[in-house]
Amino acid sequence: MAFDGTWKVEKSENYEKFMEVMGINLVKRKLGAHDNLKLTIKQEGNKFTIHESSNFRTIDIVFILGEKFDYSLADGTELNGAWELQGTQLTGTFNRKDNGKKLEALREIVGEEMIQTYTYEGVTAKRIFKKA
Repeated sequence: MAFDGTWKVEKSENYEKFMEVMGINLVKRKLGAHDNLKLTIKQEGNKFTIHESSNFRTIDIVFILGEKFDYSLADGTELNGAWELQGTQLTGTFNRKDNGKKLEALREIVGEEMIQTYTYEGVTAKRIFKKA
């Protein structure tokens, strides 16, 4: 339940390069770097509900740990995959629907921060969130 709460992105590391490797165009990368992403996470057993809001969209995502689901990124990239809880870390493995390539995600609480790490095609980016 450590993930419960509202988290606002504070800073990003290597995020623009990550978006470039993902194939996101320059304009969307520049906008995406300043999206003011806010996540409200609620865990009920194995069920997670995430309210995601940014400058570009507001959506609700519901998933059950270990069960595959469809998800689309803010730029429209469609994914299919699942989140697992491993100790205190949420690990996600997703495949792009357009090319089958793997996107790995990790969410972990470190001190007062939630750190989201993404890896795609050998490029890793981090987004650091603080509780709102």
